[in-house]
Amino acid sequence: MKKLILLLLTFLSSTYFSNGQNKSIAKSTGSGAFYSGHYKNTLKESGYRKKAIDQKLAKAYYDLFEGPDKIYFEVGDSMAYVSDIKNHDARTEGLSYGMMVAVQLDKKNVFDRIWRWSKKYLQHREGPRKGYFAWSINPQTMKKNSEGSASDGELYYVTGLLFAANRWGNDTGIDYYKEARFILDEMWKKNGEGNIYNLINTDHKIITFVPEGDGYKWTDPSYQVPAFYEVWALYAKDGHEEFYSECADAAREFLHLACKAPTALNYDYTEFNGDAHPTPWMPAAFRYDSWRVPMNIAMDYTWFGKDKAWQEDYAKRFQGFLRSKGIDTFDDQFAIDGSKPDYILPAGGITKLRHSLGLVGTAATASMVNKDPESKDFINALWKARLEPYEDGYFDPYYDGLMYLFSLMHLSGNYQLIEPQAR
Repeated sequence: MKKLILLLLTFLSSTYFSNGQNKSIAKSTGSGAFYSGHYKNTLKESGYRKKAIDQKLAKAYYDLFEGPDKIYFEVGDSMAYVSDIKNHDARTEGLSYGMMVAVQLDKKNVFDRIWRWSKKYLQHREGPRKGYFAWSINPQTMKKNSEGSASDGELYYVTGLLFAANRWGNDTGIDYYKEARFILDEMWKKNGEGNIYNLINTDHKIITFVPEGDGYKWTDPSYQVPAFYEVWALYAKDGHEEFYSECADAAREFLHLACKAPTALNYDYTEFNGDAHPTPWMPAAFRYDSWRVPMNIAMDYTWFGKDKAWQEDYAKRFQGFLRSKGIDTFDDQFAIDGSKPDYILPAGGITKLRHSLGLVGTAATASMVNKDPESKDFINALWKARLEPYEDGYFDPYYDGLMYLFSLMHLSGNYQLIEPQAR
């Protein structure tokens, strides 16, 4: 049945896809794990033993959610939050990532706790932003750093809730589907009143940087997760299935534009045509947000396989560039031509280029896409890496840690499209 549904969605996408985009992707049929039901354990295929893989994944989860340097903190009997410790806040990025980790690894209590905290302290219950979330809050003072939303947080919240509904049902304390629909239904009511808009620019079918003001008119390439729109088309059931399917194809086409450089590098922030969008606070370059792009492409390749030829070329170019900089030494920020950026974005108050664990991880996920046997070198590099302080004492268990954990989940076949469970 699911194959018939996906074929129908693909047909609708190829029939109605517009907006001047290349229609080659829209007409393609998928060949990924969603169709076959098989999620590869790339780490095992690379020669690592399953027991060692399971132990490494369990250790990464322990470090972030239970260990002495954890980023997950329980509050009372029923709530918890994830904190970007170096920035002294909790943000929808990390909270929704924590929920995604929890639903993927079948940790319902963790998922429920983070959701309850997010809903209580961050979700707007009235006004133009109703249904959306304030993107950042100080978890000690409970003072919001902003009332506005970052669109990727809502993207992950909705997808995580849909997965939770599929995995655990909606009668175990939280109606996950109802919560996902509340966000989506409110999203579709946003028409610019109060300067608040849809999370997705409805003309371009591309997710916005923020759904308000000028932020509605540009984007962040790392927010492009085509596979999640396929999930919405399958399980949201809100009457916008065709639009979500078109968004998946639009995201794929956008990535062609954003990653067109020979290096395959993309800017952190761009216009909808992939060109740089400089901001007053940061000149355009490949920086921390951009690390997520190869991981998102690997996810789409693995789950749906609708853009395999381009994605394989991308992975070859991306890893080829990093290899040219030294597989054990490449920096974490670049100008798009691969040179050193004129401006180095500080992290945790320190201005320094590093060989960062987060990028080591997401670069390794591109090995799920790159057919070159030498691509295994990136997997070996990740396997040797450790979530620990750098030589100068800088330590980021939040962003480095989450990218590391996500990468291990993808490479071990433990990051999957969660379908409805038989009950």
